[in-house]
Amino acid sequence: MEEHAPNLLTIKNLRTSFFTELGEVKAVDDISLTVRKGRTLGIVGESGSGKSILSLSILRLIFDPGRIVGGEILYNGKNLLEQSDRQMRKIRGNQISMIFQEPMTSLNPVFTVGDQIAEAYQIHENLSKKQAMDKAVEMLRLVGIPSPEKRVRQYPFQLSGGMRQRVMIAMALACNPDLLIADEPTTALDVTIQAQILELMKELQRKLQMSIIFITHDLGIVAETCDDVAVMYCGKVVEYSDVRTLFKHPKHPYTIGLMNSLPRHDIDKETLEPIKGSVPNPYDPQEGCRFAPRCPHAAKLCYDKLPDLQVLDDNQQVRCWKYTDQWEPESEVNVLS
Repeated sequence: MEEHAPNLLTIKNLRTSFFTELGEVKAVDDISLTVRKGRTLGIVGESGSGKSILSLSILRLIFDPGRIVGGEILYNGKNLLEQSDRQMRKIRGNQISMIFQEPMTSLNPVFTVGDQIAEAYQIHENLSKKQAMDKAVEMLRLVGIPSPEKRVRQYPFQLSGGMRQRVMIAMALACNPDLLIADEPTTALDVTIQAQILELMKELQRKLQMSIIFITHDLGIVAETCDDVAVMYCGKVVEYSDVRTLFKHPKHPYTIGLMNSLPRHDIDKETLEPIKGSVPNPYDPQEGCRFAPRCPHAAKLCYDKLPDLQVLDDNQQVRCWKYTDQWEPESEVNVLS
């Protein structure tokens, strides 16, 4: 991948597991990623791939039976996993903020939206109630909500879905964070509102020079908003590159499958091509490559051993035996009918 800016966040060999009566679920399994200053990293994958758990791990919001069991999360060179709870409370919402997936369940229904935005200013900047409320009005105006002086006194149920999502963005940006984590920020919004929210986030990024981790299952949004992309499957990163390279030359069979399953306006296709099979049991993952049971190119080697991320000539990274010296094309086993 191209290097244009220094790294703001570096994740090294991060592992987050959930320990249940049925066994251990490795939700995030040995993941290494970087987020560059002023840039956007997209994390894409289907439901259950570990995207949201990765974001919650960064903020250390993993609770029992979950636990971060290994790795490092370096923010401006400081390992967040070594910080005290008090230090993390100063970082959350101030230096690193998050837009959660569903605004109606993330906003407190018994407080006005103004109170909920103002709370960040009172906690992190020690402003008075009136000063904090004035700042909340400014933030609502910044995210494009009309009549912010009126809206600041309203409750979440009095706002539309698009407005609630804008309130969530206002809350996340209240203290001008260096890093914004957006977890499916446009889910359940119609396409017009979705486009407005995405444009708003790009505009605010330009103004505030912040970095963004954009978590989504929508490759169209990734192409529109991201600089770099990590594709996740079953807790592992299977492909990692800059966005242009990923869309021009996808390498991993899972990434190719995701793209083939999308409707496209530039190709006349009567039927979409879904990825056959289903995600493996999280309590009993595939011994080798976790995508092997669904992969049209799987060989015996794929079932025996998990491949490492291979760095290709263009700095694209892919976790697939096809791009190693050990691959023998004639060894492919067609397991899918």
